[in-house]
Amino acid sequence: MTQPAVLELRSVSKSFAATQALRDMSLQVLPGEVHAIVGENGAGKSTLIKIMTGVYQPDGGEIICDGQPVTLRSTQEAQAAGIAAIYQEPMVFPDLNVAENIFISNRTKGAFMRWSELYREAVALIAQLGVTLDVRRAASGLTLAEQQTVEIARALSLSVKVLIMDEPTASLSAHEVARLLAIARALKDRGVAVIYISHRLDEIFRIADRVTVIRDGQHISTRPIAEVTEDGLVHDMVGRALESFAVKTAANPHGEVALSVKGLGRAGVFHGISFDLAKGEVLCLAGLVGARRTDVALALFGIAPATEGQISLDGQHVAIRTPRQAMDLGLAYVSEDRRKLGLAMALPVFVNISLASLRKLLGTFGLIDRKAEAAMAERYRQQLAIRAPDSATEVGKLSGGNQQKVMLAKWLETRPRILIFDEPTRGIDVGAKAEVHGIIRALAAEGVAVLVISSDLPEVLALADRVLVMREGRQAGILPIEEATQERVIGLAAGQSSGKGERTAA
Repeated sequence: MTQPAVLELRSVSKSFAATQALRDMSLQVLPGEVHAIVGENGAGKSTLIKIMTGVYQPDGGEIICDGQPVTLRSTQEAQAAGIAAIYQEPMVFPDLNVAENIFISNRTKGAFMRWSELYREAVALIAQLGVTLDVRRAASGLTLAEQQTVEIARALSLSVKVLIMDEPTASLSAHEVARLLAIARALKDRGVAVIYISHRLDEIFRIADRVTVIRDGQHISTRPIAEVTEDGLVHDMVGRALESFAVKTAANPHGEVALSVKGLGRAGVFHGISFDLAKGEVLCLAGLVGARRTDVALALFGIAPATEGQISLDGQHVAIRTPRQAMDLGLAYVSEDRRKLGLAMALPVFVNISLASLRKLLGTFGLIDRKAEAAMAERYRQQLAIRAPDSATEVGKLSGGNQQKVMLAKWLETRPRILIFDEPTRGIDVGAKAEVHGIIRALAAEGVAVLVISSDLPEVLALADRVLVMREGRQAGILPIEEATQERVIGLAAGQSSGKGERTAA
């Protein structure tokens, strides 16, 4: 007999001004199951999480916990009801140790702290998750995966019944992903309901018991995972097939060299990177976490300049010491970190799009031509299908996929000759991912030289004309796409000896 739901939403709706974020959303979560929730960016997943955790209150409908209607007016009330969440970016106190972080929310009574008892209980909670972690260790030295473990242990200390995992693996290595999925299974075995939200469909099929699809704020389907196919899931998520976004590699990308790198390095970080990048070519940098691929991009764009080697553009040696120099030479860098190096979240869309092109918008007396700025933003909003009510919308209120498009628009307006994409589809849904892939290939078809850094191997193999594999700050090899497979790329990244067809130079 099916167990009663530990958490249920009945016809829940939520609006923000003219935007209907959720409409008659119904959902049942059973104890001891992993229930995946998937949907495009902007589908309403974040709003749904915030309603379940008490951040938002619904405009209509009911929330039922253990068969009883409840009103969750804060995260504290949600925790009291047994509902907690962990996110892509963990929230731990770096100056406290592991045990202190675990019990930060539930050890406030009494004048004295029984430290031996606290450490003993912390060790027991960590052990329940099947991992090893020193509970006296400072949180400032923990990896992202270890910080997430601390947050999960904190939820267990609060007798959690429903744990929401929101994009928990977006910044983790393959090994860390496997460990997190094992923790989710351990929670399930303890009777905890896990709500798992991810854009990585392979993880959904590895971990979920049931999967719910939401689209445009509405419930589309809920099915046992055994009855779901990947094509069917994608179709439910985007409301269309994605064949129209199929990516094709360029027939002859090896034309005139736009960028040549010889022996590039930065002391103590990476060393000996050499490649040629042709106009119209997509070269992908692949590797495991710690390979230092992003550091190569930071050096090329002058954010953290190289200390050895040389860079040539169109056959001319150049020294790139600042991003301004890089931009003047025709380079653009779409960072993996939208918040720190990509966008001003509190500012509107039109300001963000114009940030890298203010010179061309200067009018009389050095003032910005606001009419031209608005026209530029509106053009890109239409061209890239940025889903925002208008270009005056605050960027921080957009979904991840639409933020990515705004950041791309900012750099496209600079008319770059060489475009560097660092994790171009991190944290965005399958529909937006296909659109970004299409944009990248279209740019290459127009003659732009494109360098892509990606941890998503299927993405690398779909986009690349060649794949440069890095390992621990060094170049492990360059593979033409016809010789690149997931096994060969991973083998080079992990330090296996090179096989037939490996190219170690451009």
